[in-house]
Amino acid sequence: MNHRAKTLRILVVDDDPIAAETLSHAMSQFGYSSEIAHDGVEALKHVRTGQFGIVISDIEMPRMNGIDLCREIRQRNACGYTYVVLLTGRSDTSSIVEGLDAGADDYIAKPFHPAELQMRIRAGERLLLQQSRELMIFAMAKLADSRDNETGSHLERIREYCRLLCEELSTWPQYQEIIDGIYIQSIYETSPLHDIGKVAIPDRVLLKPGRLTPEEFAIMTQHAQIGGDTLRAVADEYPEAVFLKMAYEIAMSHHERWDGTGYPRGLAGEAIPLSGRIVAVADVYDALTSQRVYKPAYSHEKAVQIIRDSSGSHFDPDLVKAFLKLEGEFRNIKRFLNDDAHVSPNPPTPYNPSPAMV
Repeated sequence: MNHRAKTLRILVVDDDPIAAETLSHAMSQFGYSSEIAHDGVEALKHVRTGQFGIVISDIEMPRMNGIDLCREIRQRNACGYTYVVLLTGRSDTSSIVEGLDAGADDYIAKPFHPAELQMRIRAGERLLLQQSRELMIFAMAKLADSRDNETGSHLERIREYCRLLCEELSTWPQYQEIIDGIYIQSIYETSPLHDIGKVAIPDRVLLKPGRLTPEEFAIMTQHAQIGGDTLRAVADEYPEAVFLKMAYEIAMSHHERWDGTGYPRGLAGEAIPLSGRIVAVADVYDALTSQRVYKPAYSHEKAVQIIRDSSGSHFDPDLVKAFLKLEGEFRNIKRFLNDDAHVSPNPPTPYNPSPAMV
């Protein structure tokens, strides 16, 4: 049995026993494990076990047809995402539209060639694998983030800020060959791992309710190297998982500064990976506008001023230009994913690195 057969199970739903057995046999030929349900009611019971990633269902069935089954899966299934393919013998488009509107991911018109069915299943498998990867990455990030009970929706905001910046830069000529859809998706997925190295920082430093001493600051800065080294080791072990390379770059470089005074390697300018430069802006904006035990949340306007004034020193000037163009959207994301922090219009002391930004 191959790897796919071990990890992906397919539910075939058809009230015609011969058609169902034929489809199930085809699944076996493709290398997948499958089971058969003979109507929508029976199928729904199988789906709710959480054992099936893909459902291939005929539309015309007694008790509960394929469209109603799809609708029930979308409304009532709490066992993760299920990829649904509907089989239809109808030539009109109304049933196809109705099925897609009910939440179907794809459809195949009968009669169909086995190779077409196989390609549709592979498309579903790719989507499910990507979703699993996203969940794994975000769970890892949340686990690291959970040690700091003040960060709230920080990770959700970070990835939204990074997506905004990437989408803007992708329209600039100098970035069009670098930032494509895959790049944007990768940074959206991996940016929450930027501080994963903090799992190795002692609580007395990570959770200290106040400014860090020079010794404590030195300990805190180790999280970038620790996180980068950890992710690089995983990336070396799984070279086919190219997203891990970006995760490594972000963890290792998001505290570097454009002028070379950052850490852990003191990189400057374009020697800092672009992904790290992007996350740096997103991370600092979120830190500035979030409340901590040692400071109130700064206003959006003050955060914008600080980032503008740090262009060419802390931040890549291009990233600052993009941020200033998008600052209204940053404000909207902060409001939508807010932690209900009290906002102070001005910082009580001049801007300098704090635990939230290291």
